[in-house]
Amino acid sequence: MTESADTRLLLVHAPGEGCGLAEAAIARSGYAAVLITDATRILELCVTERPDLVLLDLDAPGSSHEALHAIRHLTEGADSLPVLALTAGATPEIRRWALSMGVRDFVAKPIDDTELQVRIRNALEARALRQRLRDRNTVLREAVRERTGEFDTARESLSILAAIADFHDDDTDQHAKRVGIGAALIAQALGLDEVFVATIRDAAPLHDIGKVGISRRILLKPDKLTPAEWMHMMRHVEIGARILAPARSPVLRMASEIAGTHHERWDGNGYVAGLVGAEIPLAGRITALADVWDTLTHERPYKPAWDEDRALAEIDAQAGAHFDPRIVEAFRTIDRRLLDEPLADDLSLRVA
Repeated sequence: MTESADTRLLLVHAPGEGCGLAEAAIARSGYAAVLITDATRILELCVTERPDLVLLDLDAPGSSHEALHAIRHLTEGADSLPVLALTAGATPEIRRWALSMGVRDFVAKPIDDTELQVRIRNALEARALRQRLRDRNTVLREAVRERTGEFDTARESLSILAAIADFHDDDTDQHAKRVGIGAALIAQALGLDEVFVATIRDAAPLHDIGKVGISRRILLKPDKLTPAEWMHMMRHVEIGARILAPARSPVLRMASEIAGTHHERWDGNGYVAGLVGAEIPLAGRITALADVWDTLTHERPYKPAWDEDRALAEIDAQAGAHFDPRIVEAFRTIDRRLLDEPLADDLSLRVA
């Protein structure tokens, strides 16, 4: 949707402040359907009114930061909500933060009508393109499903690859399957589209494929690893990403991304790239939590299984440190009983 008359905009201002100049500039640019709110109601209006684009005053740091946090989950994916930030002089640091939180572009204040119209149009056209690509991927995926046996054969092959890594690690292929189910449930709870959910379900089980290049003596060691052994263990991230890098299918491309980033941490203290926050690909952030949960709640060579309450307390404690807080919140809504039913091929993903 790019026509001015049909476009619904949401203008967000700081509590207690007017937005007459911005509203007038929007009207002069030809956009008549304008909703106006302060930061406290942004999520409510985004859900109930479904605007096509949000314009946010970035020069009110407290309220604008709260607003961006509130709608962060709406700014990802093929149908992501575009956000334009209005600013009279945000610092480079604030601009970088805003971009990491989903802001698409910036409009300088005082607002120039032509600049505003161009930036709104560009953001809306980019969204429309992402939607067309999503729809095209959906059609292609359905076409593949209709071709006799090909889809099932592909999933079988992916399961075999995942099983190779798991058997090399702990003589069971169930960990990989459970991580795939967990990642898909989390993605669904985040409201991501069904193509992403299905892709991460098949891609996440390959997160540890790089362990085929790690010594079983280290993988199965019941004691704490030495520094040298730990450095060797960390290489499985690089190995996995390299194994999958030449792949062309969407599932294997995501699997390569996951293999290389599922040990990054939200606070930047992960490995191997030391990525911080939203720099970590979404699929890697999701799989990181699914992987840790399964590791905590099942016996490993170096530890007994934790009970669910203890594991959940640890996951909560790591929100904002190891894990994206939004992903922790989504994880708490899923039906965790499904995580121990990975063998049901027709398992219906759902939240609690």
